[in-house]
Amino acid sequence: MPDDIGCGCAGIGMEKCVKNVGDGEAVAAGAERKNGCSGYNRSDAEEFERGTAPILSSKIGGMIARFTTYPATCKPDDVMQMILDDQYSNWFYLDVMTRGKYPAYMERYFEQQGIRIDWQPGDAEILKNNSIDFVAFSYYFSQVSTTEQGWEKTSGNLIMANKNPYLETSEWGWQKDPVGLRVTLNQVYDRYQLPVFIAENGLGAVDKVEADGSIHDPYRIDYIKAHVEQMKEAVKDGVELIGYTMWGFIDLVSCGSMEMSKRYGVIYVDQDDAGHGTLARSRKDSFYWYQKCIATNGEDLEG
Repeated sequence: MPDDIGCGCAGIGMEKCVKNVGDGEAVAAGAERKNGCSGYNRSDAEEFERGTAPILSSKIGGMIARFTTYPATCKPDDVMQMILDDQYSNWFYLDVMTRGKYPAYMERYFEQQGIRIDWQPGDAEILKNNSIDFVAFSYYFSQVSTTEQGWEKTSGNLIMANKNPYLETSEWGWQKDPVGLRVTLNQVYDRYQLPVFIAENGLGAVDKVEADGSIHDPYRIDYIKAHVEQMKEAVKDGVELIGYTMWGFIDLVSCGSMEMSKRYGVIYVDQDDAGHGTLARSRKDSFYWYQKCIATNGEDLEG
């Protein structure tokens, strides 16, 4: 991978400051919050306008949870549904943050949903003058779009998704799609022509501690390896990929299912779903593999 790509747990090699930029509501225009990361408001924008913000020399990025979407079939209705799902579930938030204005396709959506934007004097200028410098997203799975009723569902990050019959699923039903990461990287970079940062990517799985204290998790190594390989392909495609951080470096309570047994880390934490345990930490096999991945900037991916 190119030298300027950080492949680590904390954005290695990045001289950038990632600030969670908000969606339509948090970026000063008041639309219903659904998928952006909030935290950027009118006072922040005005501080930048006055030149009093402390990190003016840093780069500011905005992050979304990316739901990569394919049409379920080649039927035109399914293709159109995929476009709409992409617009309403993903592109809207990044379009506002990168282009500094609301996309035209949302006017119809707002009208249909009875949403009225309460624009205040200066809002349009704040949006226009405070677009982001790079795009960040989390990527865990992909889904399909269809107008067909009764399509089989499966679990996903934040949502229930239409199942893709060509993909394997994790123990929690999340579909594994490394190629979908390459698809997303190409889509995002082609649409915005801004550097891209993968802020989250990982596999939730049950880990077993052996009698000698070791934790063998080849499934996690295989998952991350497959996604790093697709990142490298995307770089060859011309994508300006500036960083990758896995989720999560150490085991913690999984936000979606609210359980400890769904483990993402390369470091094991001795705690069960009821909160019992010593909280002692142990390195899994994936720790040593990922350590080597970081040290070689993604070049050595052998187990």
